[in-house]
Amino acid sequence: MIKTDILIIGAGPTGLFAVFEAGLLKLKCHLIDALPQAGGQCSEIYPKKPIYDIPGFPEVLAGDLVDNLMEQIKPFQPGFTLGERAQTIEKCDDGSFIVTTNKGTKHHAPIVAIAGGLGSFEPRKPLLGNLSEYEDRGVAYIIKYPEVYRNKRVVIAGGGDSALDWSIFLADVASEVTLVHRRNEFRGALDSVEKVQELKNIGKINLITPAEIVGLNGVERLESVTIRKTMNAAEDITLEVDNFIPLFGLSPKLGPIGDWGLEIEKNAIKVDNTLDYQTNIPGIYAIGDVNTYPGKLKLILCGFHEATLMCQSAYQRIFPDKKYVMKYTTVGGVTGFDGSKKEAPKAVVKAID
Repeated sequence: MIKTDILIIGAGPTGLFAVFEAGLLKLKCHLIDALPQAGGQCSEIYPKKPIYDIPGFPEVLAGDLVDNLMEQIKPFQPGFTLGERAQTIEKCDDGSFIVTTNKGTKHHAPIVAIAGGLGSFEPRKPLLGNLSEYEDRGVAYIIKYPEVYRNKRVVIAGGGDSALDWSIFLADVASEVTLVHRRNEFRGALDSVEKVQELKNIGKINLITPAEIVGLNGVERLESVTIRKTMNAAEDITLEVDNFIPLFGLSPKLGPIGDWGLEIEKNAIKVDNTLDYQTNIPGIYAIGDVNTYPGKLKLILCGFHEATLMCQSAYQRIFPDKKYVMKYTTVGGVTGFDGSKKEAPKAVVKAID
């Protein structure tokens, strides 16, 4: 049983920033996320896309924002349960909650903050009749451990950042990398497109466009794929492979959280935005893109604001007899659970004769 003060479901930017705000209140956090790494969409879908509306950053890459948030919360030593989906919730007699994941990991906390972005993400799968037969037998939708593909023949399908970035990365891991996309143009970052073209020119990546995978073949596991050139339907290619990785993005779904008795409106969780973003179940909050209320804006900076107020409310629920006096970090500094301290600068007063 993992015990914490605030259990955060969702390790995207809003969930990560909540760790910092909770840390200022000396509250410990643990995060659950179905993805294999922290960062949510920013890490999984568009790590190299620039974001322009984060205060203090005229421009910041999504992946860099996640890296900065992880560095910011490091002193508060959060725990992580990654690659597991929050499945069920049970309310205890004392008002606390036990959340169990799809893999059976149990978490106990007096406060649950749902920061699941647009929900749990399910991979968008290609329409191939026998696709499920090869799942975990050569077909994967998310790359968790790149070393699995060491010296293997890999085919990646897709035209976004994930497909481009993983093709580039695996070019130095796999024995053969083939990237298949149904168009000649890619949706990813320009520098990634140029890098793939460079690797193609030196023979480190096979690039097949416009084309699509139309068949999977093999007895006990995947042995080959059939590729159809979309400009010439008669020109099918059978390519021997060890692994096929379709990277067509992730489809957001509220998932099991939708069965927790929360008030739902249009696949989002209704909250009280007049005070603290609490749901209809006391002790359960929803912050970031997963919630809805009148005037809601699905922006990262709005999620940061909601996380801040949620933590203040959570502190009062955990310590109803204590009065917390907020101090600006410019005055009080930041003291981590690891004993580290960032001191606030001392004011210098100069007498004037």
